[in-house]
Amino acid sequence: MTPSAALPLVVRDEVAAALADGCGVVALETTIVVHGLPRPQNLEVAAACEAAVRAAGAVPATIGLLDGRAVVGLTPEELDRLADPARDAMKLSARDLGLALAAGRDGATTVAGTIWLAHRAGIVVMATGGLGGVHRDAIHTFDESADLTTLSRTPVMVVASGVKSILDVGATLERLDTLGVPVVGYRTTDFPGFYRRSTGFTLDWSVADPASAASAFAAHRALGPTGMLLANPVAAASELDADLHDAALASALAEAERRGATGKAVTPVLLEEFARYTAGRSVATNADLVVANAGLAGAIARELSGRS
Repeated sequence: MTPSAALPLVVRDEVAAALADGCGVVALETTIVVHGLPRPQNLEVAAACEAAVRAAGAVPATIGLLDGRAVVGLTPEELDRLADPARDAMKLSARDLGLALAAGRDGATTVAGTIWLAHRAGIVVMATGGLGGVHRDAIHTFDESADLTTLSRTPVMVVASGVKSILDVGATLERLDTLGVPVVGYRTTDFPGFYRRSTGFTLDWSVADPASAASAFAAHRALGPTGMLLANPVAAASELDADLHDAALASALAEAERRGATGKAVTPVLLEEFARYTAGRSVATNADLVVANAGLAGAIARELSGRS
């Protein structure tokens, strides 16, 4: 284990060695494992994501807080402990990390929390399912994910299947534009909506392969401090049927309103209702897309390592 002198950050030996040798490393979040997917799929998906990164020629670094330490490169046993409901792991965004460390808490990191710690460890690529964004009623609630602002000041590429359709997609893209975060489609100019391959919003930029994605991100990093969103659509065979998706979305939004869910509590409620309404099909779609994103992120990290 390699501790960081700047903060209580533990970088596992495999990850530290890969970074020291200039090899590709991919950061993986833990919120999807602890708060996003049900057991046993959560741990199965986590293992599949790490395997996909390795198959692409890079090293996975699953990130979370355990026993009051920020760990970059959790072991399967540690991840199992973190996901144990009895441990009551917190959902941690970037703003929460220092407070959770000081309190000695366990925590699963969101996209924002993950890229914040990844950047401090020297990792420049992250894979997730969907980026957070502007919520549909943000004009009244000002509810906007910290993923957006954190990405605007953290030079990490996030590979995701766009944003969840539960969000205000147009407003999210506008905020990313304002924040100076480029959004690039992977083999598409249609911005994906997590469970669906397209949201109806067109992207200005697209790349055709991992090498092109790595080249684009390397050039972007040379010019500015922001990260990049690479939008990789879910495979056509895995996306939810349009009618089923729309009906599940309406039911999920109604359920969140009924429960009075706000802030961090909104997304877990919506995902839970999607899973119930679709009889688990949304969980399978979620699993398929996040594993695919991990594999693509691994290929890009491998390409970037050859440029350093």
